[in-house]
Amino acid sequence: MPFTFLKKDIPDVLLIEPKVFTDARGSFAELIKASDFARNGVPASFVQVNYSRSKKNVLRGLHYQLRPKAQAKLISVVSGEIFDAAVDIRRGSPTYGRWMVHELSAGNKNMLFIPEGFAHGFCILSQEAEVVYYCSREYDPDLDRSILWNDPEIAIPWPVKAPLLSTKDACGPLLSVAENNFEFL
Repeated sequence: MPFTFLKKDIPDVLLIEPKVFTDARGSFAELIKASDFARNGVPASFVQVNYSRSKKNVLRGLHYQLRPKAQAKLISVVSGEIFDAAVDIRRGSPTYGRWMVHELSAGNKNMLFIPEGFAHGFCILSQEAEVVYYCSREYDPDLDRSILWNDPEIAIPWPVKAPLLSTKDACGPLLSVAENNFEFL
């Protein structure tokens, strides 16, 4: 199998480690394989692929999209290194408000699968980073929402105290008052 699927503190969020084949020419790895992904609960039918390039200390998030167009995401790093965070915002979930963080990089080639019902954000650790994320549904600006990146109730240990933020990310609502239509099933 070309992947290892690792469940962490929040079992619905998966760290995916691709098997990298290296020889004198360089390296090769499969990034998505529908059959392996499906066996491990990851939808491989992504309908939108996003790309971002950011400088050191840029923080993007915490973002999510409301139902009926909620997005599951598969996060990967093409160059550089990021500190990636997923927050469970499914009301009634035993892990509601808890977060999971992981360092993803071009070097480790790991990916993070974040299902619907989670807010997502990342901070750039390297001088620059390029991030590609596959989404299960198309972006809908009318359903786009965010949570304040440094909400004290969530308390993500971001590696930067004064990040570079968009206006939207700098003044997002707290989780306790953010619009949210996710229920734990």
